[in-house]
Amino acid sequence: MALVLPGLALPHLQVAEALAALGPTPRAALGDLLGVSGTESARGLDEALGTLADHALVWPDGEGLLRMAAPLRQAWQTPLGLDAPLARLLADMTSEELRRMLVALGVRTTGNTKQQRLTALVDHHSDAERVAEVVAGAPAVTRELLERLAGHETEQPESQTEFTILGAPGVPLSDSEPGARWALERGLLVQDHRRYGATRMPAEVALALRGADWHAPFEPVPPSVRSTPVTPAEADQEAAAAATAFAAHAASVLAVCSASPPTRLKSGGVGAREMSRIGKAAQCDDIVVRLALETAYHAGLLARDGSQVAATKGYDAWAQREPAEQLTALLQAWRTLPLTPAQARDEDGKVLPAIAGSPPCEGCAQARDGLLTAAAHLPAGQGAKSAAELGPLVAWYRPLADQLPQDSTPFATLAREAELLGVVGRGALSCIGAALQADDVEALAAACQRLLPTATRAARFGADLTAVVTGTPSAQLASLLDTVADREAGGTASVWRFSPGSVRRALDAGRTPEAIAADLAAVAVGALPQPLTYLINDTARSHGRMRVTSAASVIHGEEPALLAELAAHRKLAGLGLRLLAPTVLVSRIPLDKTVAALRAAGYAPVAESADGTVRVEQNRHRRAATPVPHPRAPGGTSSRQGTSARTKGSLAAVDVGALAAKLQAAPPVAPEPDPASGIPFGTDTEEIVAGHARLLSLTDVRQLAHAIDKGQDVTIEYVAASGSRTVRTLSELDLDPPYLYAWCHLRDDERVFTLSRIHGVMPA
Repeated sequence: MALVLPGLALPHLQVAEALAALGPTPRAALGDLLGVSGTESARGLDEALGTLADHALVWPDGEGLLRMAAPLRQAWQTPLGLDAPLARLLADMTSEELRRMLVALGVRTTGNTKQQRLTALVDHHSDAERVAEVVAGAPAVTRELLERLAGHETEQPESQTEFTILGAPGVPLSDSEPGARWALERGLLVQDHRRYGATRMPAEVALALRGADWHAPFEPVPPSVRSTPVTPAEADQEAAAAATAFAAHAASVLAVCSASPPTRLKSGGVGAREMSRIGKAAQCDDIVVRLALETAYHAGLLARDGSQVAATKGYDAWAQREPAEQLTALLQAWRTLPLTPAQARDEDGKVLPAIAGSPPCEGCAQARDGLLTAAAHLPAGQGAKSAAELGPLVAWYRPLADQLPQDSTPFATLAREAELLGVVGRGALSCIGAALQADDVEALAAACQRLLPTATRAARFGADLTAVVTGTPSAQLASLLDTVADREAGGTASVWRFSPGSVRRALDAGRTPEAIAADLAAVAVGALPQPLTYLINDTARSHGRMRVTSAASVIHGEEPALLAELAAHRKLAGLGLRLLAPTVLVSRIPLDKTVAALRAAGYAPVAESADGTVRVEQNRHRRAATPVPHPRAPGGTSSRQGTSARTKGSLAAVDVGALAAKLQAAPPVAPEPDPASGIPFGTDTEEIVAGHARLLSLTDVRQLAHAIDKGQDVTIEYVAASGSRTVRTLSELDLDPPYLYAWCHLRDDERVFTLSRIHGVMPA
């Protein structure tokens, strides 16, 4: 059931909700409630019933009634804002209470059994005209109360395309409410016979009060979208340009991550600062960086490596492939992502990290499926004015899909993702999108091969010290240019610029000026420009004119022969001595260890301070701490002697066999409570919480485990995925390691908390 419902369209859920409100009913009665009139709405009802029947959710029985699966009925606590039928609400009433209701209504019954009286009362309330007649004769305050209650539960969302599961039935109302007693005496309102709990309005009464003109919401036709004529060739052409640019940008982003792995936040994920660094180096926007990181991580090209996110061995093979093959792997990952990768902010407007390891979002996957379905059902030869206008269609095809809090237009971020990936072009589904919608891997690979050009293996070098590569550069070409030049732009055409600093970077990596010039000439269209050749040679002439070496300590003296002897001494080979000048040696070992090694070899060096003066060594005498005296034994005997004597006496007096039998016969001992808090030690829940919430102290672990076991409220200090700290009070705790599901009083909503991000626990 949980797998079927998210994939149903809005009219399917509306029909199911109406049937859940009516119970087993003929098709005609269902159509009347939904306001079906006309061929189009009747066809929509038949199509919805057929879809529900295909999933074994609704079926006709032998009596001409439509019945539904019991679990589907439980999806709504108050379908259409209606409470349970009268027969169910009055099931616990006594026969005498039912008789008094019939007398108050002026209804006579031939039988005196409870079932006969209940049947007569249900028959009366099922007649909307008779209920309206009774209400018309009620006191004015009662009529206002009944109309208010019937209208209170039928409030609809502003957008009819929104689908919500309503809250718990009934309203808090006592029988002392003005007008309530009159309605309770006639069964127009029902309360527990012990006068306990909420007052509930039977479904028959609510429908009668709403009137014959009221109908349940039913939208069998999808909303209209502003469209424009688009041919498949035009859509593919637009998609090809976008897909080519994204493939090049993704290759650049992953190349940056391979060369300089981004550092993860303490709370997990790649933060905004690291993404900004990657975007600047790869010359692309934040949304492209997020999209590339998330799809690459899901495709196995990136992985968490301690405090960093590093490229995997799979990335090395991926980088050598053609752009079409690279994009195919990323598109397959995007299709199955359990999140919306371009989501940059949470419901509080705080920036979210990428690759944060958030709980799976089934609604996000349904939104992606709804976008592909909506674009696929556009009229042939038509496309939306803009991809963002597909949002209402997505909400109609997948009403249970999650919308991002950062979107001012429904599903705008998701539509932008589809445009960047080439899934949608000019508001219509491209051949790439059609293959994704059909979940056909072979068709997806063929579409990418057709739309994306092969990798470019040559560059055009200009006299302005730039290199331009049209299309997507091959991995070898991009690596060569990244080594010798700085990338300035990317996309359908990439631009690199040479400078003394970039050429020096290549020389520092061990390349010679001759090798640099030869490698660039091998990939150049034509001869290398003279300014570029001059730049390489001029930079090489000044490269290495001075050298910097590292030394842990320096040995110098006035006798070159002595220092030459030290450098050749076999026993001092471990010092790594190197002669820089006739009177200067450098050692790779720190000063104190170098001095000790020289003295062990028979030499007499002295150590110098940082200012060049001789360091005077002073011997420091080590002294032990004052020992703590042993505690005195009773009676003046020393502790050690008394203990020994008592131990020998005890062992002689104890019967070991009797002690073992006594221990075996003893009942199991329950965990003792903590004297300070009264919470038991060592419960199973405590072990589970301690295994995941490693930042909590032992006391906090016990406090949280006790609240989970006893169903108590608790206050926690929580570090969100964005790194911000909040203090939240939680109720209805449900442990599902490594997550904690609870009702958050701060957000007034059910939230999911990661145990490892809980940094403190306090009583509520």
